[in-house]
Amino acid sequence: MLCIKNGTLHTASNADARMRTFSADILIDAGKIQEIGINLSTPDGCNVMDATGLHIYPGFVEAHCHTGLDGTAIGYEGHDYNELNDPVTPQLRAVDGINPLDPAFKEAALAGVTCIATGPGSSNAIGGSFAVIKTVGRRADDMIVKAPAAMKCAFGENPKRCYKDHGISSRMTNAALIRQVLNKALQYQAKKEAAGDDASKMPAYDDKCEALLPVLNHEIPLKAHAHQANDFFTALRIAKEFGLDITLEHVTEGHLVADILAQEKVPLAVGPSFGHASKFELQNKSWTTPDVLTKAGCRVSIITDAPVTPLHYLPLCAGLAHKAGLSENDALLAITLNPARHLGVDDRVGTLEEGKDADLVITDGSPLSMETKVHAVYIDGIKVER
Repeated sequence: MLCIKNGTLHTASNADARMRTFSADILIDAGKIQEIGINLSTPDGCNVMDATGLHIYPGFVEAHCHTGLDGTAIGYEGHDYNELNDPVTPQLRAVDGINPLDPAFKEAALAGVTCIATGPGSSNAIGGSFAVIKTVGRRADDMIVKAPAAMKCAFGENPKRCYKDHGISSRMTNAALIRQVLNKALQYQAKKEAAGDDASKMPAYDDKCEALLPVLNHEIPLKAHAHQANDFFTALRIAKEFGLDITLEHVTEGHLVADILAQEKVPLAVGPSFGHASKFELQNKSWTTPDVLTKAGCRVSIITDAPVTPLHYLPLCAGLAHKAGLSENDALLAITLNPARHLGVDDRVGTLEEGKDADLVITDGSPLSMETKVHAVYIDGIKVER
């Protein structure tokens, strides 16, 4: 049991998506926030941390990365996030490729990034399922918050480039392939339902169709890689045709069509905005995108897309978006509550509230500032050690 006393808390809540600042104590036990209040009594045997003069934030949440699937400084031997032998691989599961001992996890945890969504890359039209995990642990199964969490699909340049010699030479072909696979999964689902308990009428097992059933049943959304504006609307068009839930990932040209995206009311994960435009569809990359989208009424998460931008730079990315116009309130929401909602795990992470996981970051200032130092990070109530 741990009681952190006299800290300045900065948090939103599930009921009120605005950051509030107030002084309070936090009582932690069994990995959960048990109580938040003023002058909390400390039970016998409770460890006490004096946070006078320090600031306490919810653990930062990354809505889209490939950490653990891309071995740090290894190359091909650690490259496990893109399967390049088949453009349709919904049966692949991120959890089967994650290496918890990758140094990127410890770097991220020490920087306050406590929960991430990691999974397949964007080489494939449909790439497989993402997992939401904590950033500490030695076994992937013990780190899971939610798996499967989303089904990756990709639009734009990447599937074209990776499969230009194997059947995908245009955006039209890529979209048609996604529709084809979804239709096949619908037929498979209908046959299973019609068979009922009669095993003799069951369709032959199809691992690809089986993996897509949670998408068809609204248990998880499509997680659509799309940088260019026309690709946003192709992804949304397909989701509407099949009645599916969807989130848009990257949204590089979102500021060019912010008013239209606001009408769609789908979660947006924006980034990576760090670095130069490495391909044509990134030509309009801008740090102003999160602000323009937020002001239009969109719910925005800021992402690193690690390893494209190192995962531990997530608060730095929020700081640069703040510098470009995003309010401090919205920049903090974009790396806490918004990504937790984006991933469907806001019942556990994203805010400092009683009953939620004890994931918190203790700093000497705003995490949006380059000068701020992280004094301590707790994940599930356990301090992250160097």
